[in-house]
Amino acid sequence: MRTAIYPGTFDPITNGHLDIITRACKMFDRIIVAVAASEAKKPMFALEQRIQMVQAATKEFPKIEVIGFDKLLVDLADDLDANIVVRGLRAVSDFEYELQMGYANASLKPDLETIYLMPNLQHAFVSSSVVRAILAYDGKVKHLLHPEVHRIIKEIRA
Repeated sequence: MRTAIYPGTFDPITNGHLDIITRACKMFDRIIVAVAASEAKKPMFALEQRIQMVQAATKEFPKIEVIGFDKLLVDLADDLDANIVVRGLRAVSDFEYELQMGYANASLKPDLETIYLMPNLQHAFVSSSVVRAILAYDGKVKHLLHPEVHRIIKEIRA
């Protein structure tokens, strides 16, 4: 069984993330969406809320398991007996950072492979940062999010 980890802060999970998950489901038997605590990034939503959003957005995907984590990705991969990491690339600006992280992870765990997937063009501009910036001004984000994620955010912010 081929298990892949799709790690991220998912603050919040967007349609772009879901596009990557959809693509990964075609390649792997099991995908663990690993929601990072990422306290240094000062996320807008608590870890438990982000996990809830990811679970709601992926409930229709039978291959998906959602977990939270607060450790090195390579250690999580060891814990889960996984040696594939899935990452999304939207633009050239993502590439440099992702390449550095992939190399750093490979230096710590040589058998850990990183697979980079590009989202569909319609989702190429969508990022959690964009969603948070729009939310900060009470702008409309419904078109960027799974309906359940949008509902959860509305409840949290009410």
